[in-house]
Amino acid sequence: MKKAIHTDKAPKAIGPYSQAIETRNMLFVSGQIPIIPQTGELSQGSISEQTKLVMDNIGEILKEAGYNYNNIVKTTCLLADIKDFQEMNNVYGGYFSENPPARSAFAVKDLPKGAQLEIEVIASK
Repeated sequence: MKKAIHTDKAPKAIGPYSQAIETRNMLFVSGQIPIIPQTGELSQGSISEQTKLVMDNIGEILKEAGYNYNNIVKTTCLLADIKDFQEMNNVYGGYFSENPPARSAFAVKDLPKGAQLEIEVIASK
């Protein structure tokens, strides 16, 4: 059985998908791009600011489902420009004080809405 997770404190889905799906004590959070939840607009800030926004939005989804950053077991980080990796990594790392999750990071040709960054996570209780 699966349960769709939704919070108004994170961006609304921009397509036919859920913010997250929980099943069997696992939470699959859809890829989040740097959208400001209150306006629905894409952030035009630095990659550091965009990473913080994405991770904060992920945090709100985790919280809605009863999880937190310590429950994250795997992340996938997609960047429009691999040159942004170190700046993204510096902010990203601040969300994991110990036992950081497994991670993949890729540079991709394009992301939705022309975003520079997208991060998805899998969490487990």
